[in-house]
Amino acid sequence: MLVDDGLIDRITERLLPRPEILELDGEFLPDWMPDEPFARPPVPAAVLIALVRREAAYTVLFTERASTLRSHSGQVAFPGGKIDTEDAGPGEAAIREAFEEVSLQPEDARVIGYMPHYFTGTNYLITPVVAVVEPTLPFVANPNEVDTVFEVPLPMVARIESYGTFRIRRNGREHTSWQIDHEGHLIWGITANLTRRFRDMALAGEQF
Repeated sequence: MLVDDGLIDRITERLLPRPEILELDGEFLPDWMPDEPFARPPVPAAVLIALVRREAAYTVLFTERASTLRSHSGQVAFPGGKIDTEDAGPGEAAIREAFEEVSLQPEDARVIGYMPHYFTGTNYLITPVVAVVEPTLPFVANPNEVDTVFEVPLPMVARIESYGTFRIRRNGREHTSWQIDHEGHLIWGITANLTRRFRDMALAGEQF
């Protein structure tokens, strides 16, 4: 293998060893402010930042959401979704969603840490779960949820030059997020912001 096995140990040391406690009655500042205040507590959710072991380098797994979905259709996302009451925690929820969306086998994933919560302007409180994945089967998109599955090399995620600024107008206001353009896939919004947070928290200073 050409990958740096010590890299995962260093990433693990920089992550949270366990998810932050979900205090749904706390005060949170969303990534953008909706016009109307939220009428209910935030919805707990989890996403999987999957570090996929390949021979040349680790990659990060992304999906392009199905164009038939009612919300965020066609956008790039990490596998993930709401944390169900049956889930033992964010880690189990994120891996379950990855299995449902792209057939990632749960036994192929090893959770190595977590990132701080990310609160969205759509009232979701997301726990990012970071896992090393050594796939034994190909990833297969569930057509009901995902149009495309693709991977971005971890060295690209680590390079500061990979990040631009995405601008969008919502209800007459301009909002910005990070942006990554990879082989025709435009990553922006929540997913790009989480990717940049992962880069700053877990990859800063790494040389690839």
